[in-house]
Amino acid sequence: MQTGPKNLITDVPGIRVGNAQNDVLKSGTTVLVGDEPFTASVHVMGGAPGTRETDLLAPDKMVAAIDALVLSGGSAYGLDACSGVADGLRRAGRGFRLGDATIPLVPGAILFDLLNGGAKDWVENPYRGLGLAALESADTDFALGTVGAGTGALTAMVKGGLGSASLRLPDGTTVGALVAANPVGAVTTPGDRHFYAAPFELGNEFGGLGPDPSSGLGFSLESRKLASMSPRENTTIAIVATDATLTKAQCQRMAVAAHDGIGRATVPAHTPHDGDLVFAISTSARDISDTTVPLIGHAASLCLSRAIARAVFHATPAEGDLLPCWRDLNA
Repeated sequence: MQTGPKNLITDVPGIRVGNAQNDVLKSGTTVLVGDEPFTASVHVMGGAPGTRETDLLAPDKMVAAIDALVLSGGSAYGLDACSGVADGLRRAGRGFRLGDATIPLVPGAILFDLLNGGAKDWVENPYRGLGLAALESADTDFALGTVGAGTGALTAMVKGGLGSASLRLPDGTTVGALVAANPVGAVTTPGDRHFYAAPFELGNEFGGLGPDPSSGLGFSLESRKLASMSPRENTTIAIVATDATLTKAQCQRMAVAAHDGIGRATVPAHTPHDGDLVFAISTSARDISDTTVPLIGHAASLCLSRAIARAVFHATPAEGDLLPCWRDLNA
């Protein structure tokens, strides 16, 4: 396996990603939209999720395809970003057709960043506008780190952020991941230098420092974040994608497998105070053999681990930050 040309989820042909953020708010929104509707499902493993329209992604539900997915900061307020995306899609004539009605289907998930030092004293919910702005900026190239849904994200020890990574399988199938990393747990080992995801790094995509040579990793649960906030301000939300033709049930299994990537990159993961969630999508552009399906789930987990580390690696400092950036600690 090797990375796609951009090492982004948009190496999967037919999808674009847009970001919008407010630096004073210290929050933002990320949108993934398809050139055509795509098959999607979801799996939740955190104890505190915040979601919109995820039930329709279950394999037994009648909806066959959706147009966009939203990852957002803002806790419950951030779910309104989906409404802004729906507004933009409706104006573009995109959505599920039922008689004369056009109904954009835009599932979404949120992370908690309301206590991260940003100004949250708005009069009108800003996330609907951020959702529309993110949709309008969607492209195959996009920034990582302190952008979009990752703008106000924090890990246990350093700033979190928005990350992405991709892989190309031997048969030409492409798999990618997009993540807003804001977990309870640490993404770096004690000392803040090495990433838990280091064994899966390709090249120098998050510094090239290699795995931590220390033993006994995972037993120290130090958290600068917990010292600054309550234990409830968390969640890692992600999307994994492939151009392989998958059913909704196969997409759900891809999402389940991808959660291993969170566990490999974050210690601890899937806690009662995380809302860890993975969407999985298929653009159905490539027919594949049955033997490729398990490889897609495995590749999704590897991409997600690497994307989490890249989110932290690319985070940049901003006024009023509660936690340092990895780059500042390892300059």
